[in-house]
Amino acid sequence: MSTGIHIIGGGLAGSEAAWQAAEAGARVVLHEMRPVRGTDAHHTDGLAELVCSNSFRSDDAQNNAVGLLHEEMRRAGSLILRAADTHRLPAGGALAVDRDGFSAAVTAALAGHERIEIRREEVAGVPPREWGSTIVATGPLTSPALADSVRILTNDDGLAFFDAIAPIVHKETIDFGICWMQSRYDKGDGADYVNCPMDEAQYRAFIAELIAGEKTDFKEWEKSTPYFEGCLPIEVMAERGPETLRFGPMKPVGLSDARTGRRPYAVVQLRQDNALGTLWNMVGFQTKLKHGEQTRIFRTIPGLENAGFARLGGLHRNTFINSPRLLDAQLRLKARPDLRFAGQITGVEGYVESAAIGLLAGRFAAGLDAPPPPTTAFGALLAHITGGADAKTFQPMNVNFGLFPELKTVRGKDRKKAMSDRALADLAVWLDASAQRGAEQRDLAAMD
Repeated sequence: MSTGIHIIGGGLAGSEAAWQAAEAGARVVLHEMRPVRGTDAHHTDGLAELVCSNSFRSDDAQNNAVGLLHEEMRRAGSLILRAADTHRLPAGGALAVDRDGFSAAVTAALAGHERIEIRREEVAGVPPREWGSTIVATGPLTSPALADSVRILTNDDGLAFFDAIAPIVHKETIDFGICWMQSRYDKGDGADYVNCPMDEAQYRAFIAELIAGEKTDFKEWEKSTPYFEGCLPIEVMAERGPETLRFGPMKPVGLSDARTGRRPYAVVQLRQDNALGTLWNMVGFQTKLKHGEQTRIFRTIPGLENAGFARLGGLHRNTFINSPRLLDAQLRLKARPDLRFAGQITGVEGYVESAAIGLLAGRFAAGLDAPPPPTTAFGALLAHITGGADAKTFQPMNVNFGLFPELKTVRGKDRKKAMSDRALADLAVWLDASAQRGAEQRDLAAMD
């Protein structure tokens, strides 16, 4: 039976990882730097403190991917979901919690577990190899010293700057009566991009909307972090002059509108974002527009009038690694397999997704599981961050049905329910196999 697992970070991912590993029989040391060292966002020293919203979003397991992830976590014995359900607040179809009661419940459960030791200390560098199996679950507010050491270890500069994220569109919602597939000058396969054409009037109106659109404000602790110049928000580029975008990400050169045979005045391009081909990234459209404004303005783009967004754009300080390049299918760092990463630092977005990756990391570290099927919410999210996403354009992502393998036998309004039913059936098989593996480990331990 696995023993001696170290976990760095007592947020949602680290807390869930510690619980899962301990419940599987492992001895766990959970390192949390608060209150020895605080952060600009936390207000308490409680484990699993919710620093932003108190909502875990939709709890609809049949029609919403995050609701399905809730249900999968419940069935896998999640501490985070147990505490959330216990401290639930009225929120319609969403799962919202009393943040203080929620954090207190998680803290008490971990502190009272016979196989978990909580150490209040900062881990200021990459853990030594002598620690053995270790999970780094330090989230978007990773301490500067640890972030620097991780950057050196991974040879990765994608850490701790303002992370400008472009929206992602479900391919099935793009109007291909207007849009067409073509690469500039027919390079590559000749049809690597979806193209949405604009005439001059449409372009001018679009630029005006970008500049006038309502933007989100920086948090006080974010204001000292500069923009990443190579990934400027689209509205910042628009403010630099009306032609900036037409000579930047919206340039029409090398393209011909499939309907007219002529070059459009400007074009919005979308690039495939996952191996399944279900999600398409709006090239160069990282933005700080508020989410409602993004939906309104981007649906004025010809061909995207009915666009469904798997992810809207954003801009915030974030610490995450390039997981598709750096991690294997069990969240181990390829360069140092004794280290696993979990939570937001792996490039998942959201409370529930972070806790779910923590759950998997804890079970993997305890030797309990093989990776879950990609047809489950667990497996779809894991597969995306460990290889399904394009490493060259990797950005944080919420769970959504666009990450799941397609279910071609069902279409329309019944598709999501059918995908959820398939996920829960496949999850049951995976959990049964895990239980059998756990029983075998206990038998071997008893013989020693």
